[in-house]
This record gives sequence, structure tokens and C-alpha cells, in this order.
Amino acid sequence: MPMLWQTLSRNLAPLTLAGAIAAYFVPSPFLFFKPYFLWCFAATMFALGLVLHPEEARSALRSPARIALGVVTQFSVMPLLGFAAASIATAQGLSPALALGFVIVGCAPGAMASNVITYLAGGAIAFSIAMTTIATLLSPLLTPALIEWLGGAFLDIPFWPMMQTILLTVLLPLLLGMLLRPRLKGYAGRAEAIAPGIAALAIVIICSYAVAANQERIAHLAGWVVMLVALVNGLGYVTGWWLGQLFGFDRRHRITLAIEIGMQNAGLGVALALKHFGPETALPGALFAVWCIITAAGATRYLRRRDIMLAAV
Repeated sequence: MPMLWQTLSRNLAPLTLAGAIAAYFVPSPFLFFKPYFLWCFAATMFALGLVLHPEEARSALRSPARIALGVVTQFSVMPLLGFAAASIATAQGLSPALALGFVIVGCAPGAMASNVITYLAGGAIAFSIAMTTIATLLSPLLTPALIEWLGGAFLDIPFWPMMQTILLTVLLPLLLGMLLRPRLKGYAGRAEAIAPGIAALAIVIICSYAVAANQERIAHLAGWVVMLVALVNGLGYVTGWWLGQLFGFDRRHRITLAIEIGMQNAGLGVALALKHFGPETALPGALFAVWCIITAAGATRYLRRRDIMLAAV
């Protein structure tokens, strides 16, 4: 059974893509998950809490200035890119509800999948985990505040209900996972092997449901929305790499910063959009989740192949 869950986590990109395609062509089975998407997202955060190693966090915290720079970059670059994409969307005649989805994606914290991608790409895993954890802990305040500030230009934003949703579906499950881990004792290794697979399955379900709920909109709007999603994702990677150079980071930390900035917790964005605004607002987040995992997986393969070639020289 652990092997099955590990297979799910290692194949997150193709499974997310396959789920999205299936949900587009046969949406009705995926609409079953409408009442459960928040529970699915809570499962991803609980899984993250289970796999966090205290020693990794302590190692990363020896460089608090680097972490602070990373988190500030996370909550400044991507919200502004999301707002720019939303502005372009409205200029092209797309609805304010759909445009708001780009703001929500930009204001989300870093994705849990970024830790796996950083590891596979040869980045600084402790730095990645520290950034993801701290950004996630700050998200109940910063994410709704940024959405209210930037997204208020498109729609009225329910700040306090959004904050409550993040506290219950992000912070509480994360803390429960962290508290449970030391009590697992001999089962900790087994839980660590299973948890990423549970998180991967939950992400696939959330994104597939969002695609199913937006099937008709995707058929009419996919061109512009996909282009803007690709632009936000690509500029996030490039800006993260460039700022890493500006901050004087070494190559491993530049790789990590680029991944952390370019990959957003789009699952959280989708959950917030579905809960507080509707399926249309969730569309950019669903497409971003699929796209950023695919591009990150491709970049990882390129970096690993490049490292092997350099080592052979």
C-alpha cells in the first residue's frame, strides 16, 4: 500500500493533467466532489504537517534573513503578477469574477509540491520547506488581506470569511499533522511514505472538480486563460531566479527561490474561489495547478540532466 501512495506522489503532474482532461470530457462523475473539496484541501495540509522534519526546519532557521527575503518575495512578486494578469483579462473582456481568480492564485502561499520539485531539481530542500511552512503560517492573514487589496478592484472581497476558511483548512490541519508526527513513533516512516500520496490525490480531486465545474467556460475562454496562466507561471520562475542572483544566493538557493515563487498553492486558491466566489473564479487556479506542476516537472528533468552532463565532463 505505501508503494501505491508513493506512486501517486511521484506522478502528480501526469495524474493532475489526466484528471483535468477526464473532467473536461466527462464532467459528471467529478461533480460528486463538490461538498468535499475543502476536506480534500485540509488533507493536503495535514499531510504536509506529517512530513515536516523538525531538524530540517532548525537547519533552515539558521539563515533567517534568507528565509525572510524569500517569503517577502513570495508575497510581493506573485500577487503583483496575478493582478497584472487580472487587469489584462478584464481589458480583453473577460468577466471580473474570472479575473479575480488570477489575483487569488497570486496571493496564495507556496505550494507543498514545491518541496518535492526542489528536492528533485537539486535545490536547497530545507530552505524550500522553511519558505513553504512560514508562508503557509502567514497565509491566514496575508492571503485574504492581499486579495482584498488587489482583488477589490474587480469584486467585493469577504475578508473575514476567507481568513476563517484558511485557518480551518490550512493552519489547523497543518498544526495537527505536526503535533501527531512525534506521537507516531515507529509508524512515522510509514506515515511519511503515505502522506505525500494522500496530498497528491487530494490535489488531483480538487483540480479535476474545478475543471468539471468550468467545462463550458473552458471551451470558450481557454485560449486567453491558458496564455495568462503560462505568463504568470513563467515570469514567477524568471523573477525568482533573477532576484536570487540579486540577493547573492548560491545556485541551489536560486533554484529553490525560482520554484517557490513560480509554483503557487493553487489548490488553496481553487478552494477559496469555490467557497467564496464560484466556479468561474476557480478556473485560473485549476489551470495554474495543472500548468505549474507540468512546467516544474519539465524544468526538474532538464536541471537533473544538465547536472549529470556537467558531472561527466
